[in-house]
Amino acid sequence: MRILMVSKACLVGAYQTKLEEIASFDDVALAVIVPPVWEDPAGDIHLERSHTNGYQLFVDPLRFNGQFHLHYYPLLGKRLRDFQPHILHMDEEPYNLATWLGVREARAGGIKSLFFSWQNIARRYPFPFNLIERHVLRSVDYALMGNAAAAQVWRAKGYNGALRVIPQFGVNPDMFRPPVERDHGRGFVFGSAGRRLVADKGIDLLLHAAAQLAGVWRIQIAGDGPERRSLERLAQELGIADRVQFDGVIPSGQMPGYLQQLDLLVLPSRTLPNWKEQFGRVLIEAMACGVAVIGSDSGEIPNVIGDAGLIFPEGDVETLRAHLRTIMRTEGLRDALGAAGRKRVMARYTQAHIAAQTVDVYREMVASPSNRVR
Repeated sequence: MRILMVSKACLVGAYQTKLEEIASFDDVALAVIVPPVWEDPAGDIHLERSHTNGYQLFVDPLRFNGQFHLHYYPLLGKRLRDFQPHILHMDEEPYNLATWLGVREARAGGIKSLFFSWQNIARRYPFPFNLIERHVLRSVDYALMGNAAAAQVWRAKGYNGALRVIPQFGVNPDMFRPPVERDHGRGFVFGSAGRRLVADKGIDLLLHAAAQLAGVWRIQIAGDGPERRSLERLAQELGIADRVQFDGVIPSGQMPGYLQQLDLLVLPSRTLPNWKEQFGRVLIEAMACGVAVIGSDSGEIPNVIGDAGLIFPEGDVETLRAHLRTIMRTEGLRDALGAAGRKRVMARYTQAHIAAQTVDVYREMVASPSNRVR
């Protein structure tokens, strides 16, 4: 079966390992469309050709680059006609113009289609995006959801087709793996890692929680964005600036090494009216590296961590501080949580596991008749 996937997310080299896993199945011929760059508000994301074996990679122009809802691929129709896939996999939300155009082109050519969604809050969109969403929900053959809440959202919005909950990406456990050894004599190193430093990630809560910790410790913060300067000022005000290091955006290929230096990763996300944590990919990357994790109870975080880490009520600085103290002071707990996290990732969140589930969906789609609205 021939699959054409459209995914700006696959600009990131580490994410391309899932594509290689999908392409490794004997019954799959995979082609993937990516733009040369995505003009993200946090900084341009350029194509990393890191894992491109076994599938065709098309680098196509993108109109309205950087516009999440309005961007689209003008060559997609030609790619569909030339490649003649059985399935068009739109790795995009159903209310985006790119998804609507892709599903429409696929329908015209008798090609089945699916979309992917992280949307775990029932949001209403203005014209024309409400019409785009409605048409896609009626026309698409399948939907992949990144979390269980997203499935509830789209059912409530009227999608009655086939769906499955599968995270967008897993991790390559050969890349994200525990270090050979850790230097436990260097003090306790904990922190956060992401691309954007924004209010919803709750890094200010981490700084407040750390301010009253005793002992020898250091915080590493990866990422950049609108909150960086205020977080630097907060560290100064709390008197811990000499123990907090801001490292900027870490390239995906360097992220395993960055995480391996940590004893603990914290994801203190806070829910906002228009957002709650959709997955927390850095959690599974850290867990794969044998790093202990603490997360808030925002959105999907508790489901990702399971019993392999500690959870605190979002916004609760005192409980977060107590968890930090517990891990710092309890001999062997950090290593036990790290081992449990690695085990959980190997059972649920490897790229191979995610790819196998995705290929199962493709097979189901090819074998099933389409009864969606044309």
